[in-house]
Amino acid sequence: MLKGLNSRMRRVLSAPFWAATLCVTVPFLCVTLASDRLDAQSHVFPVRYESGVVVSESSLASTVGLTILQRGGNAIDAAVATAFALAVVHPRAGNIGGGGFLVVRLSDGRTATFDFRERAPLAATERMFLDEDGQYDRARHHWGATSVGTPGSVAGLALAHERWGRRPWRELVAPAVKLARDGFSVTAPLATSLREVATDLRKYPASWSQFTKEGTFYEVGDRLAQPSLGRTLARIRDRGVAGFYEGETADLLVAEMKRRNGLITHADLKSYEAVERPAVTGNYRGYEIIGMGPPSSGGIAVVEMLHLLERFPLRRWGSRSARATHVIVEAMRRAFADRARYIGDPDYVEVPLDRLTSKEHAQARAQSIGLERASVSSPSRFTWPPESSETTHLSVVDRDHMAVALTTTLERSYGCRIVVPGAGFLLNNEMGDFNPERGQTTVRGQIGTEPNLVAPQKRMVSSMSPTIVARDGQLRLVVGSPGGRTIINSVLLTILRVVDFGMPVQEAIDAPRFHHQWLPDRIRVERWCFSTDTRQFLERMGHTVELNPTSQGSVMAVSVVEVDGQPLLEAGVDRRRGGGGAAGY
Repeated sequence: MLKGLNSRMRRVLSAPFWAATLCVTVPFLCVTLASDRLDAQSHVFPVRYESGVVVSESSLASTVGLTILQRGGNAIDAAVATAFALAVVHPRAGNIGGGGFLVVRLSDGRTATFDFRERAPLAATERMFLDEDGQYDRARHHWGATSVGTPGSVAGLALAHERWGRRPWRELVAPAVKLARDGFSVTAPLATSLREVATDLRKYPASWSQFTKEGTFYEVGDRLAQPSLGRTLARIRDRGVAGFYEGETADLLVAEMKRRNGLITHADLKSYEAVERPAVTGNYRGYEIIGMGPPSSGGIAVVEMLHLLERFPLRRWGSRSARATHVIVEAMRRAFADRARYIGDPDYVEVPLDRLTSKEHAQARAQSIGLERASVSSPSRFTWPPESSETTHLSVVDRDHMAVALTTTLERSYGCRIVVPGAGFLLNNEMGDFNPERGQTTVRGQIGTEPNLVAPQKRMVSSMSPTIVARDGQLRLVVGSPGGRTIINSVLLTILRVVDFGMPVQEAIDAPRFHHQWLPDRIRVERWCFSTDTRQFLERMGHTVELNPTSQGSVMAVSVVEVDGQPLLEAGVDRRRGGGGAAGY
């Protein structure tokens, strides 16, 4: 029917347009649909709400959060309920066996952050990732029971709820219990991801049993129930933090650690504590930037890069010009070098946070950028010549414009792939985020700087970057993404596209992304990111440009826009992975 129409009219009559129109017509609940095409010309009609919205990587989990908002819960309540639901319906990253960070901005402008990053077990040592001959063993570092850090998600969500929540704890966990016990319909992204990790799941009987139907793969539309996980969630619902870190759940986890030569003990679980920390803040062209501090590197890096880029006329150059791309890459290069040199667990190392986020530091870094030539990243120096990873993010805004940006992770997709027998939850492999060996920093990207070396009960550095943006005392943007080290740059690019280039949040998310992380010294780009001319300009400047064979990140965001003098909540859902959704009213 659409064949004879011009390209613009075909886009207007495309599925994303009608899906968004339906959401506006029936604003009580909206699920933003996935798209198979993500070039710069792919747009969706803005999806806006008056009273509250939840955006996450699962439309089903977002609906759980919306239900809490409609019952009078605030953004913290909805975020907690959504996070527990993600532990059931999004097992590749949603979790109770991992950790994360939460940034909240209250309606009166006060801010707080919650650090529930995993910690190294008490038995961890700096040389634990080396074999008997003193050589680095990647398997010990990233896989198996030795890669598991003490989980923090349950403690962190409980602390945030205790501090700012409104609805009863039981009410927030109950939907996840029901989803685990009764099951839910398997989506295409879930069915695909389970097949992708099948070889590793097969190594662990409990994992294989939980995520297959007696050895056969789940198909789209099948019902996946997880009764063991349901029982664990019920203990958390009834006993709070003690339902995870003590009693039957703790016994089952420690037994699996002993069975597989892991390090976590009852003492590790009992001593784990989430921490409330001050937010990292900055100011970019009049916008207040609110991010997560160490052991997350995201807040510092995003603020440092924005302060540096404030000195360049990005809007005049254009969002996809070679010159704007060049200086953004150089900002990325410098922030990631500072990340490696300075950032670690603040309870173990002194992080020069004030200096790294200062305008003076940004000015010095900016002066070292030449507009005609790329810098060179070196593993042996941090000076500049004068010239799944797998995570999940959700954003929530309530009727009072209280905002939450929450990012959690298992590290790799499905963590270390080990389901705790009888408890039903996946374990992380976050020990892989510690630097593996002192002094071994290489051009291939292995980092051996001291701040992030492993130590007992130390928290490993993270790239998670839950971020909130405000202006003139009003909320403007809530944003975050999965994607390992690419998280920082996915969040940066989204903010730049909204603030500097005036893009609606969905367009900012859909636009192709690029990434540079100091080492290895290359720009990795998504398809359709640069024109041939732009790429050639960058290469003549000395940049190495490589096509990213996969997509970068999965940004979930909410922006506040003025329409006829009324503030509305505009949802932005990344369609790269599929399955994500916004639910609002």
